[in-house]
Amino acid sequence: GLDPGARREVGGALNAARAALAASVVDRRAELQAIVRQEQAGAERLDLTEVRARRDAGHLHLVTQTIEELEDTFVGLGFTVAEGPEVEDDWHNFTALNFGEFHPARDMQDTFFVGLGEEREVVMRTHTSPVQIRVMESQQPPIYSIMPGRVYRNEATDATHLAVFHQLECLVVDRGITFGHLAGTIDRFTKAYFGPGWTSRLRPSYFPFTEPSAEFDLQRPDGTWLELGGSGMVHPNVLANCGIDPEEFSGFAFGFGIDRLAATKHGVTDLREMVSTDVRFLEQF
Repeated sequence: GLDPGARREVGGALNAARAALAASVVDRRAELQAIVRQEQAGAERLDLTEVRARRDAGHLHLVTQTIEELEDTFVGLGFTVAEGPEVEDDWHNFTALNFGEFHPARDMQDTFFVGLGEEREVVMRTHTSPVQIRVMESQQPPIYSIMPGRVYRNEATDATHLAVFHQLECLVVDRGITFGHLAGTIDRFTKAYFGPGWTSRLRPSYFPFTEPSAEFDLQRPDGTWLELGGSGMVHPNVLANCGIDPEEFSGFAFGFGIDRLAATKHGVTDLREMVSTDVRFLEQF
């Protein structure tokens, strides 16, 4: 054994060694904890200056974009937006619009007929004019409304024609409406949609549902002309068919193809591209 003096000396040395070991453990634990925190911080690192990859979520089709732009333009001019069914009866698509019994538009060569009701009684609407009839049947003047929508024609598809396409028509019925109001509205729309460098003109034409009737063209800023659509004063027979007194009220209507308008505005030379699923075309707009 050790004498008391030696035990005190050895005990002191052991206590010092234990204290030194405990301090080393504490220091090493702190170092290891710092390493863990550093690794965790690196794993959770966020660089707010990084640019995320573009989301490939798609977007509205060019025709849909054009429809919304046109609606915004006309609503800004004080018009409301009306819609109607794409499958129509003979009354709303033809008869109420003053089409004669043997008018060429009633032929199967021009119209898609649906096997419902009597023979040739139900059709895929050939224009958005039936919506005009439904609006005039459902309310009394004053009427200031536009009718955008999809229409169907039984014709060959090529660079300038589609069997399924889109139209927009404008209808105004009120007291004292004149041909001058028609010309002024078309010109106001032209400048509001295309810009101040565009103008419009009217050329005499014929449509069964308007009298007098006119084709209307738009002049581009470079002086060239674009044939856009048809127009005219609502025929008195059409007003009467809808329960509106043509002696008290008058009105005008005009319409045009939305697909052709969009194609012209964006430099698309083939209308078939408008119904294409080619992403290389679609992602340009």
